[in-house]
Amino acid sequence: MSTGGDGGAKKAESQGGGGGGGGGGGAKKVELKPHPVMEQLADVQCCVQSHPPWFEAVLLGFQHYILVLGMTVLIPSILVPQMGGDNLHKAQVIQTQLFLSGLNTLAQTLFGTRLPSIVGGSYAFTIPITSIIQAQRYQRIKDPHERFSQTMAGIQGALIVAAAFQMIMGFFGLWRNVIRILSPLSAVPLVTFTGLGLYYLAFPMLAKCIAIGLPELVIMIAISQYLPPYIKSKRPLCDRFAVLASVAIVWIYAGILTWSDGPNKKSTDALTSCRTDRAGLVNAAPWFYFPYPFQWGAPTFTTGEAFAVIVSSFVASIESTGTFIATARYGSATPVPPSIMSRGIGWLGIGTLLNAFFGSVTGSTASVENAGVLALTRVASRRVAQISAGFMILFSVIGKFGAIFASIPMPIVAALYCILFGYVSSAGLGNLQFCNINSFRTKFILGFSFSLGLTIPQYFREHQIIYQYGPIHTNAKWFNDMISVFFGSHVTVAAFVALILDQTLPRGSDEQQKDSGLHWWEKFRSYKSDLRSDEFYKLPGNLNKLFPPL
Repeated sequence: MSTGGDGGAKKAESQGGGGGGGGGGGAKKVELKPHPVMEQLADVQCCVQSHPPWFEAVLLGFQHYILVLGMTVLIPSILVPQMGGDNLHKAQVIQTQLFLSGLNTLAQTLFGTRLPSIVGGSYAFTIPITSIIQAQRYQRIKDPHERFSQTMAGIQGALIVAAAFQMIMGFFGLWRNVIRILSPLSAVPLVTFTGLGLYYLAFPMLAKCIAIGLPELVIMIAISQYLPPYIKSKRPLCDRFAVLASVAIVWIYAGILTWSDGPNKKSTDALTSCRTDRAGLVNAAPWFYFPYPFQWGAPTFTTGEAFAVIVSSFVASIESTGTFIATARYGSATPVPPSIMSRGIGWLGIGTLLNAFFGSVTGSTASVENAGVLALTRVASRRVAQISAGFMILFSVIGKFGAIFASIPMPIVAALYCILFGYVSSAGLGNLQFCNINSFRTKFILGFSFSLGLTIPQYFREHQIIYQYGPIHTNAKWFNDMISVFFGSHVTVAAFVALILDQTLPRGSDEQQKDSGLHWWEKFRSYKSDLRSDEFYKLPGNLNKLFPPL
């Protein structure tokens, strides 16, 4: 594993100020020094290229699989009933999404960024997909099964167009041109809000059943943060397998509550969230299920709906960019070169295209929660991500067995999100070490982007809740959805504000040109110029000659 930042450390030491250590006549003066700048984290136990022992790798891969189930189950559980689908349809869509997550994860780790990024379903697509579901041409269909099939066909068509847009942005190098002007300063709100922007999937969802959500949060923190100093072993245990241990404990506890009819006195929402027998997946899921293209019919296309889903794919690409940066950081890799980032977005487009062909209800994105678990375990092995993909494919085919794990109550998963989203956000704040945080220009860009990144999406969300439509309310619903998707995304608003301000505000003197920290990333603009980047991002075999970096 390569460790960078030596030059930055020497520079930081030379700039360290002298500290007060005097007082006595012969007392030795202690020089205070700032923490050195580190281009790569040094405390990562397994970086992208290294691998833990096979037994540990399998357990860690299964841990990633458990985490990816959260979003895989949540999105179909929200959308499929609105489409007229029953529990069987919901189980089939979940299995299809899980199967595609496995394929897309393998593709991303082998041919995309080659980072240990898990690719799952994106929540950014829910607004335009919900609009498609609520279209009058589908609501007029009386037969629920036919309405489900027809609605799925409309969703597939919109996703195909969005996938084409994503692939053009990635493979034609358009995304690379944006990443080239991204500095550590503008990356701070981008990565920070990649985690913080999903707050409504964390504690608010945990609070739907405090009885199991809060114990999961407390036990997870206790095992991962407080127990390691007291449990000595040759291999790390507590922090590395805290997810599996805490989920098993609280899942058993939730099962006992269900068996004793403890949650029966709660509200209907809490009843569904607290009990382990209300998901309806185990009984509905077939024993074996093999997803195949166009299993619910041929896709249909509507121009306005396609434009709205294109904006969702754009937002998902921005969120994935933040996740890739955090993944590289926690994998002790060098900053992702623009050409590699563009290649990764292109493969996300292929993932969205596969989602459309096979009949998923959402596009693909790099999983934020799985990036957070890299920091928790300090294991960012590419092999572990690929083993996780194997679990996804296996348990999507063996339906009954996979449905058991998919029935984990959502408040348990939401408790994990509280911790893992925070890890991703802290990766964004870590980029401040490359910036001059004593500059008022830097302070303005950070403060203003954080302020608007928090308040504008919250305004759009509150307006939607109160009036049942967004602040932009025209006769063209697809246009309304485009605006709501863009300005309803915390990471998109914060990143755009920071990037525009960083490029347009005057920098002044030559020294102020370095305030945004871009000079730290200049050497990684093309990975061919840095052997460490070549080590992490080079394609296997002779593929690099066939597909050279843009």
